[in-house]
Amino acid sequence: MDFKTTLNKLGSDNEPFFFVVNYDLSQYDVIKLTEIPDSVKYSLGENTPLSKAKSLQYNAINFDDYKCKFNKVLENIKSGNTYLLNLTQATNINTNLSLEQIYNSANAKYKLLYKDQFVCFSPEKFIDINDNIISTYPMKGTIDASISNAKEKILCDQKEIAEHTMVVDLLRNDLSIVSSHVKVDKFRYCEKISAGDKELIQVSSKISGLLKDNWHEKIGDILTSILPAGSITGTPKKKTIDIINDVEEYNRDYFSGVCGIYDGKSLESFVMIRFIQKQSDKSLIYKSGGGITCDSDVKKEYQEMCDKVYIP
Repeated sequence: MDFKTTLNKLGSDNEPFFFVVNYDLSQYDVIKLTEIPDSVKYSLGENTPLSKAKSLQYNAINFDDYKCKFNKVLENIKSGNTYLLNLTQATNINTNLSLEQIYNSANAKYKLLYKDQFVCFSPEKFIDINDNIISTYPMKGTIDASISNAKEKILCDQKEIAEHTMVVDLLRNDLSIVSSHVKVDKFRYCEKISAGDKELIQVSSKISGLLKDNWHEKIGDILTSILPAGSITGTPKKKTIDIINDVEEYNRDYFSGVCGIYDGKSLESFVMIRFIQKQSDKSLIYKSGGGITCDSDVKKEYQEMCDKVYIP
């Protein structure tokens, strides 16, 4: 069975399960909660780290190389092919910590250690479903919390306002595919998140809709209809994904995909960002990025990509 059929079948049986699916739905794993192996660890909600993380050393993509990719994105924006595109890159990192030690030391709302292949510690929920209400929480906009008047600056920044508004509109349309009575419950609220040696302020919104009573039987349909997550692609989604595949020039794999848990009654999921992957030669790479619009400044976008390389 494919990803959609598998989730529909388990949901119809009210069988609790874990799932992980990559950016373009070409890779996935679905495991009954009663059969989760020791090599897969996850945490949903706030957690207490078991140890203290060490700082990472990293070697980001050369600025000029990043600028070349950035300019290609701007060319596509000016041509009307996309209005917002989330440009990401892989950064080489050095640390003495294993993936499991990184998982144990990370302080994040959502964490996943997957079969010694990758670890992520995400601040971004994707969707949750409770009592027939489906909600999504697009996160778009980041600023160093130590900057004077950081909250006011990011909430009043015209580029950030436009970028966030486009993502909210995209996600509102996505929810309209699978639910009715879609509304924006909360627009552009700020949260502080731990970012290694410093704190970041992230801007999010909440959007919700009403599902039919038989949503359990259609979990696969719901997820495949709204994936990939709009906050890590852009708008319009299909064309933007084509541009991403052309410009980024690396494989996202599971990075920016979605992980979630269905407990038989409700569903909770998160976007797999803040992501460290083990390469075939055992080296580690950190995948990060940010949204590009016509008003983006290349130096600020490059710095945002680097600021997101941390263990919280």
